[in-house]
Amino acid sequence: MASDFDSQLRGVERIAHAAGRFVNGPMVSKAVQYPFLRRLAYSWMKPSMSRRTYADNVDWLVPPPSDRGVLFACNHRSFFDSYLYLFSLYSAGAKWPRNLCFPVRSDFFYDRPMGIAVNFAIGGGVMYPPIYRDRDRRALNEHAIDHVCEVLDHPNSMVGLHPEGRRNKGDPYKLLPAQPGIGQIVLRAKPLVVPIFVNGLSNDFVDSVRTSFLPNAKREHSIIVVYGDPVDYDEFTHAKPRAALYKRCADKIHESIAQCGQREKALRAKIQSGEITEDDPQWLWHRA
Repeated sequence: MASDFDSQLRGVERIAHAAGRFVNGPMVSKAVQYPFLRRLAYSWMKPSMSRRTYADNVDWLVPPPSDRGVLFACNHRSFFDSYLYLFSLYSAGAKWPRNLCFPVRSDFFYDRPMGIAVNFAIGGGVMYPPIYRDRDRRALNEHAIDHVCEVLDHPNSMVGLHPEGRRNKGDPYKLLPAQPGIGQIVLRAKPLVVPIFVNGLSNDFVDSVRTSFLPNAKREHSIIVVYGDPVDYDEFTHAKPRAALYKRCADKIHESIAQCGQREKALRAKIQSGEITEDDPQWLWHRA
C-alpha cells in the first residue's frame, strides 16, 4: 500500500507524506500532538489571541459530547480558523479532543519545505491528510477520506473540515458553495457534526497577534467563534449513497454554518455598541 501510494507523489511530497503518516498514526498522534497543542502551543496562544476572542455556545462542548468522533464544520476565512476554535475549546476547559485530524489542501503544506515546517512548528503535523485538486490523483483523496473516517470511528477524536473547500476572500457572510466531500465523510462515518463560524482572524498571524494588543482590540478587532448545535442529517442516512446525496448533506451542513454566521454578525454588533462588555465571561481572556 505504501509503495503504491508513494508512487503517486512528487519530490518533497514524499517527505511530507512520510512525516504526516508517522505523526498521525493511531498511537503517535495522541502521544505527540495533544501534548504539543495543549501545552506548548496553548502557552503562547493564551496571552496573545485570547485577549480579543469571544466564544459563543462553547460550554456544551466542554464534556465529551459524543461516544464517537466529532466533526467540526467551519467556514474558511483564514489559514488559522481551525487552530483558533480548537484553542477556544481548550480555553473553555475541554480535555477530550485528543486524536486530532485537520485535512488540508496539498498546496503549500505538502509541496513546499516551508509549508512542511509551518505544519509541524504550529500544529505538530496535525494538518493531515492532504487533499488534491488534480483529478488524476483521485486515489490519494480516497485514501484521505478513508483516514478521516477511521479517525471518526473512535471516541475523543476530532476532525475539522471546511465545506467550502477553499478560503472565502469576499463577504464573510456569503459562503462559497459546499463541496460534496464532507457529505460523503459524514454519511460514511456518522459522527456528531458541529457547525462553526469564525470571523475576525487575519491570514497574517504576526499582525493578528499585534492587533490583540491594540487599545479597544475587543470592541474594534474582535475575533468571534460561534459554535452551533449539532446538525441533524438523519434524513440522508437511509438513501443509497451517491454524489447527489453527498451534496445535499453538505448543503445542509453549509446552511447550519451560515446560521452561525448570522449569530456572529449580531454578536459583533453588540460588541461594537458596548452591549456586550469586556467583562462578559465568554471572552476567552477570562477563561484561558
